[in-house]
Amino acid sequence: MDIGVPREIKDKEYRVGLSPSTVRTLVAAGHRVQVETLAGTGSRFTDEAYEQAGATIVLSPEAAWEAELVVKVKEPLPQEYSFLKADQILFTYLHLAACRPLTEALLRAGGQAIAYESVELPQNSTHRFPLLTPMSVIAGRLSVQIGAQLLLRSQGGSGVLLSGVPGVRPGQVVILGGGVVGTEAARIAIGLGAQVTVLDINVERLGELEALFGARVQLLYSTRDSIAACIPTADLVIGAVLVPGRRPPILVSREMVEAMGPGSVIVDVAVDQGGCVETLRPTSHSQPTYLDSGVIHYGVPNMPGAVPWTATQALNNSTAPYVLQLAQEGLGACQHNQALARGLMVQAGKLVHPEVQAVFPDLA
Repeated sequence: MDIGVPREIKDKEYRVGLSPSTVRTLVAAGHRVQVETLAGTGSRFTDEAYEQAGATIVLSPEAAWEAELVVKVKEPLPQEYSFLKADQILFTYLHLAACRPLTEALLRAGGQAIAYESVELPQNSTHRFPLLTPMSVIAGRLSVQIGAQLLLRSQGGSGVLLSGVPGVRPGQVVILGGGVVGTEAARIAIGLGAQVTVLDINVERLGELEALFGARVQLLYSTRDSIAACIPTADLVIGAVLVPGRRPPILVSREMVEAMGPGSVIVDVAVDQGGCVETLRPTSHSQPTYLDSGVIHYGVPNMPGAVPWTATQALNNSTAPYVLQLAQEGLGACQHNQALARGLMVQAGKLVHPEVQAVFPDLA
């Protein structure tokens, strides 16, 4: 099969769909890989490295998009919609529930689209969403690192040091959601010495977090009242809510944000699905923050793009087996792999994913 790897064009998105190592595996299996020139530069992969792995370097995005299977990292942007084709499989992060225009473009093109974030293993799996998990780990860890930086007075923050010092209280970090993102955010915040509160609606998960972190973190059942009680005293609030295929609920209202102290920080990792904070909107790596009610808001949807050398390799460790199966079997891979089938969003120009159908019933 012909496999195309376009260069990512989202703002400061330095990840790339396939690493040279994955390309080498695909070529050894008899497939042809076309990589757009400079696609891997941001992840420190040169064109020469791809050529040595057996890929062909193409000079235009059109040439990379001509392939039967296109492997990306982020969703196509409007300037890429014209590249979508009926005889093509697109494999990437899509987050369609938050983007009606992209959903409509995929339907018009008449092709097939499989979303990384919805590839799903059985419920009892440790890594239920295997292609979302590695980026969630990175985003969760980054969220605290970024929040700590934004709290610096020189960045417009409140001037709170998350670790505190002897005689001065540490910063207070409130994490909404105890899944992969929330767990990794808590891990880093605890490591820094912050006072950490995690809220979740899953009591069983709260028990697991207690076993993991012990008394180093306060664990609360998530209700409107419990959230409202935590938010005003928080120095850093991290949104870490995942509702597969759908926009998460708004958990932090404008009224709650207005009760926060000046220079406090909100980092919503769920922004690519719409976010769980009423006052938060998507931003970019070039302009990552804005002030609302005196609170710094950070809403970059592609946070792991800031650490592409790590993120590309972590993503490929998980995506490579699925890419290889798609290359060998085409869309038939979804018949033999139920995890892939659950990620199928669009087939032959029809919206087929139940959760996204519920968001856009008129497109179903």
